[in-house]
Amino acid sequence: MSKELRKDILKRLKRVVIKVGSGVISDHESGRAPMERGLSQKRIRSYARRIRAIIDSGYEVILVSSGAVMAGRERLNLQRPNLDIPEKQACAAIGQSSLIRSYERWFEKQDLKVAQILLGHDDLENRKRYLNARHTMEALLEYGVIPIVNENDTVTVDEIKIGDNDTLSANVACMAEAQLLILLSDVEGLYTADPSKAGNKSAPAELISHVDRVTPEIERIAGKSKNPLAVGGMYTKVLAAKKTMSFGIPTIIINGLKGENLKKVFAGSNIGTLFWSGETKIKDRKHWIAHTLKPAGSIKVDGGAGKALVERGKSLLAAGVVNVDGKFEFGAAVRILDEKGKEIARGLVNYNSRDLDQIKGLKTADVRSLVGANFYEEVIHRDDLVLV
Repeated sequence: MSKELRKDILKRLKRVVIKVGSGVISDHESGRAPMERGLSQKRIRSYARRIRAIIDSGYEVILVSSGAVMAGRERLNLQRPNLDIPEKQACAAIGQSSLIRSYERWFEKQDLKVAQILLGHDDLENRKRYLNARHTMEALLEYGVIPIVNENDTVTVDEIKIGDNDTLSANVACMAEAQLLILLSDVEGLYTADPSKAGNKSAPAELISHVDRVTPEIERIAGKSKNPLAVGGMYTKVLAAKKTMSFGIPTIIINGLKGENLKKVFAGSNIGTLFWSGETKIKDRKHWIAHTLKPAGSIKVDGGAGKALVERGKSLLAAGVVNVDGKFEFGAAVRILDEKGKEIARGLVNYNSRDLDQIKGLKTADVRSLVGANFYEEVIHRDDLVLV
């Protein structure tokens, strides 16, 4: 069944996002420890040839590439594992130029032009900037240029980071309305257990070929990466796939250390792990609310309000609000929790946290009397609310 699904994906495929991790383009052949490795020119050259073949087959390609900090570490000879924020930013600044220069060098030999796009969380969170980034990518692809996307690590800190390039690639795939996301990893895909600990013959680790829904169990077995070069791990890849699936985009995780695997994907081979349910996608703006914006706080609602949101598609009114947590302003994204504290939705709130704390539990008429000119009938309108 998985092989048939893959062939169906290829039939409608026009645009693909390929995410290349640091572990994939690091210089494994050097024999050095992972933290001491730099960029592998041989591997980047190989992928330039393979992407040329993909484009020649009629597909548009967007690359999301890690490797800036790794390249900067090598150039600055900073090999210790724990760098402070200014050191990481310095590595990113010097390494990003090395990274894009390497891509430009080898892609030019394949008669391909590349363009650098550096994104931060603000670019994704601000709707106008989000759409501007989308239009830039569209223009580049129209001119036959390959966008190479990375997070702008020179100016971001943990509090405002997108997080990792698995998450970034999922955001880019949704932003660009791609039909496929390919995550190049240093393992074959998602296993039923950690293959490095597969000493138990009664329950060996098996590769999962197809995931049609990302359940808590799937998230649990994803585990964490043991590669010191990687920011994320299999867990972040699974979360990225969860995000793209809700937008109607399939994701495939394959071993990027085996260059021929990329060709096999486009041949419809049953390799790696395919995440795909075939379900109808969430509308673009609601997907942006649910998966791109970082919640600034949370709102707990009573049982009646929770039922109205989930079962009847209603807006959230002040009368149903039980508790307000966090500090946020008008228009911020917030999590909506049921009586047991389980997240049931996300939305854009029409009140700041101070005002909402004052009007929680009140009927609409009482809210109108209390807030006057700043009155909104809905705390969160159903058009700005997404069930999760």
